[in-house]
Amino acid sequence: MPWLYPIVALFFLSACGQASRPQMETPDLTPLFAEMLETTKNQPPVDYRQQVKPILEQRCVVCHGCYDAPCQLKLSAYEGVTRGGSKQEVYDGTRLISTNLTRLFVDAKTTTEWREKGFFPVLNEAEKSARANLENSVMAGMLALKQLHPLPDEKRLSESFDLKLDRDQQCPKQNEFAGFSANYPLWGMPYGLPGLADDEYRTLLTWLAQGAGQSPPGPLSNQIQQRISAWEDFLNGDSLKHQLMSRYLFEHLFVANLYFEDLDRRLFFKLVRSATPPGESIERIVTRRPYDGPGVDRVYYRLAQVKATILAKTHLPYALSPARLVRLSELFIQPDYPVTRLPSYAVKVASNPFIAFAELPVDARYRLLLDDARHFINGFIKGPVCRGQVALNVINDHFWVFFIDPDSPVMQNEGNTLLLKESNDLRLPAQDESNSIPLLSWLKYARSRKAYLQEKREYMREQFPDAGDVNIDLAWRGNSNAALTVFRHFDSATVVEGLVGENPKTAWAIGYALFERIHYLLVAGFDVYGNAGHQLNTRLYMDFLRMDGEFNFLMLLPREVRREQWDYWYRGAHDKVKEFIDERHINFDQDTGVTYLTDNPKRELFGMLKEYLGENNASRYRLDKARDGLNITTQMERLQDLDGLTASLLPQISFMEI
Repeated sequence: MPWLYPIVALFFLSACGQASRPQMETPDLTPLFAEMLETTKNQPPVDYRQQVKPILEQRCVVCHGCYDAPCQLKLSAYEGVTRGGSKQEVYDGTRLISTNLTRLFVDAKTTTEWREKGFFPVLNEAEKSARANLENSVMAGMLALKQLHPLPDEKRLSESFDLKLDRDQQCPKQNEFAGFSANYPLWGMPYGLPGLADDEYRTLLTWLAQGAGQSPPGPLSNQIQQRISAWEDFLNGDSLKHQLMSRYLFEHLFVANLYFEDLDRRLFFKLVRSATPPGESIERIVTRRPYDGPGVDRVYYRLAQVKATILAKTHLPYALSPARLVRLSELFIQPDYPVTRLPSYAVKVASNPFIAFAELPVDARYRLLLDDARHFINGFIKGPVCRGQVALNVINDHFWVFFIDPDSPVMQNEGNTLLLKESNDLRLPAQDESNSIPLLSWLKYARSRKAYLQEKREYMREQFPDAGDVNIDLAWRGNSNAALTVFRHFDSATVVEGLVGENPKTAWAIGYALFERIHYLLVAGFDVYGNAGHQLNTRLYMDFLRMDGEFNFLMLLPREVRREQWDYWYRGAHDKVKEFIDERHINFDQDTGVTYLTDNPKRELFGMLKEYLGENNASRYRLDKARDGLNITTQMERLQDLDGLTASLLPQISFMEI
């Protein structure tokens, strides 16, 4: 497959090296520290939670809050400050083997353990005095360097400020700081941004001089503790049915920020696996992936409070309410079905949800995902990472997502026939764990995919013997998640409810099997610490899944225009790609039962779907022409219609104030 050669070549090639910089005079920070010590020596203790944390949240965590935090210095939690920094990068698209895990709160418990993993301090860990607390602190040095060398007074930063995602990072330890400050005097913190206000700077330096302590968090209210107990009791029932349900829930909610809808919405929790039962301190089971073997006979599912600052790029809120508890019981506990044994944690079983959870009703699993479809689609948009290139490079900048009705015969019969028969051909790249050889793995999964698509085609023929069966009624319209819009900009994306914007080029129609594979590919099974092969395999497999969703949508178009539409979407693609697609996808030969009246059936279909969805096509982001006294809607539509050269002259992102 020649079209794969450039991709595979990238796996084996890496570039390195930076132009050396002329050595400059080392900035003298001693006077700044001396002045600060003199003006703050009689100050009352600075409170971390009330005074320091708000500054870090407002000025620092936007860069230092996730896996892509420079030098892995995470300022979103006190434990991240005390952990310090590392010269190891989490994002490295060239590594041949997976790297060590360094998840805050997970992969080490103490500062000593982090030092053993190669993290160096940014606070003073030597002699304890106010002067030493500043002079031996990388954090204090970075802040003072900015005060000594503020941003140049120019509208545009010079090329000396490297803002690329793959920039050369400088991660100086304390004994390297003099050389760093001499070579990069303008690289004080906040990097590339205006310095802290005087009162913010004084607060942070005083806190550092005082030893950078923190006050203990307040206790949880009795109401919160009672609610935690109720949920943990539900999740840790002794029956096999309870245990299988809870394992399924954990593997789908481990990245969610859980909150109690009717209580304090500012408190969030993580669902974690513990070796200890409810009522005891949580002893977290630490594994690379949520379905890896726990190493204990009995797993308990517990709610652990989130300590770090909530960040938009990782925040996946999921409400826990009395109604949710009832709903989960209705889906998984009350129905009469046997669970004869708990599934193995062997990777070939655990990484394949169609095998691991074969005894959980498919209908219940699918309805769980549909109830909060936006949340679970957001999982691969935000997911367990902060940069979304692997998932997002394979999606369009704007598309709509629909879902197949769980009550339709094609969904009702899927679990008993297609999934049962083809579960092995639905295996995912995570089965190869975090060290993969890309070309060999891709060929293996391509063969499995062909076999699955062959069976799927035959299954679809059986389910749709008449054209009239392929109609708008296949679309689910159960709640405001029934239609979603995805907007993408490079490695960031947003999912909103409703069909927003002009008609997109493409759309997806998602059923249970596709929904589940997206989650296990990009959320449960993806390892940001994996090697380049694992990340490449994930990206290639996501190409498959995107095509599945697109073809499901094309089924509703007239048979004679499907190929034309597909060719338009994939114009410019390599012939081998088209050949692979044609072999299985386009050969579904049943016509649609939808009646079209114009020569633009896709536009008609979008219009019919909008009408069919009715109130469940959420309208939060649509401009209301009837209430538009300033004629804004018409002006926005003119902007939206720009294309070609005119559109190319505009910035990639523009913010409009109305």
